[in-house]
Amino acid sequence: MASEKQIITLDDLARNLATFSIDRTDLKQLLAAIPEESSVNLTTVEYELQILKIISVGWAISFYMPVSDKNKIPLSEGYWANVREVADKITTLTKTTSGADVDYFAIIRDRLDTYVKVMQNESSDADNPASIMGPAFAVSCNSPGDAVAVLTGTKMFTLTLGAVKA
Repeated sequence: MASEKQIITLDDLARNLATFSIDRTDLKQLLAAIPEESSVNLTTVEYELQILKIISVGWAISFYMPVSDKNKIPLSEGYWANVREVADKITTLTKTTSGADVDYFAIIRDRLDTYVKVMQNESSDADNPASIMGPAFAVSCNSPGDAVAVLTGTKMFTLTLGAVKA
């Protein structure tokens, strides 16, 4: 029995990608794989993994869709609009529950800028961005050079890009 391809709108695709980017299933699996004796701060790793996943989905859209594809810009804009909506809800919830004035979307944007700068500075490994993102992720987790943090970030980046490509 052949499966039929379903046609979805760009808005639906953007929303689906945003939903995937905040889904925590793979994040929990990666956290569970961290050895108990690891010195990384699991709370920090969890927080940074979520941000890395969101960024990686956006990156995958840019990376895998050809520049000539007329849907690339609308899909990317739709994805980031959906992420902003979720981030705004997180910001409001954080302010309501803790009183902290945190702009979650600004944090995502700042982290994206950091990863982009690292990529630009490490252009020698541009063929394998995961080899750059893992160490950069470890730095974001305040665990520079930590093998567990590097591997966890590399896995999240690689798994996310693969999932979006598929």
